[in-house]
Amino acid sequence: MYHILVVDDESRIRAIIRKYAEFEGHTVSEATDGMDAVYQCREKTFDMIIMDIMMPELDGFSACREIRKITQTPIIMLSARGEEYDKINGFELGIDDYVVKPFSPKELMLRVEAVMKRVGRSTEQKDRPQNQIVELDGGGLRADLTARIVYIDGQRVDMSPKEYDLFFYMLENRNIALSREKLISEVWGYDFFGDARTLDTHIKLLRKSLGRYSSYIVTLRGMGYRFEEVK
Repeated sequence: MYHILVVDDESRIRAIIRKYAEFEGHTVSEATDGMDAVYQCREKTFDMIIMDIMMPELDGFSACREIRKITQTPIIMLSARGEEYDKINGFELGIDDYVVKPFSPKELMLRVEAVMKRVGRSTEQKDRPQNQIVELDGGGLRADLTARIVYIDGQRVDMSPKEYDLFFYMLENRNIALSREKLISEVWGYDFFGDARTLDTHIKLLRKSLGRYSSYIVTLRGMGYRFEEVK
């Protein structure tokens, strides 16, 4: 079971999440604002962080930015707003899932399990026996799949964990048409409970990270995407 840090300025929300998390056998710690959350992450180790965006002292986005300097603990963000901008901002900061209020506590617990399974699978993917390096465009785009490092024109590119997962899967299956369902099941897992638009959001982020190589990700209308080297 997991040690979960629940961060929300509403005691009612914290109580609901605690009730369901403890029912599932998890241990729960609470923080009333982002500053408290950052402090606790400096002092303790958590398996999962569930954090609201709109909070006093330090909002969720700012807290996430500070927490990512300390740890890569999975973060599920809660928000009363469902705008794409907020989701993109969160994913760029490295969150693992985004849940819009009001939410089902039972579904939230399922999301916790899904994220933890994905994190475990990502860790296993890092342990490949030998370096796997892919170079395209004469080395202009270089990816070390084992070390999870990407270089564009010799400059290292930083991506969120899920961007790496998506990019490396598409790279390993380049020139193959990949349906949206296939990408979601392989990168997020069959137990993914999020909105299918999460894939499109990450594709946008990945294209941004790839810069001049963004055109290598080809949209297949009504089907999905394909990664191919554009001549």
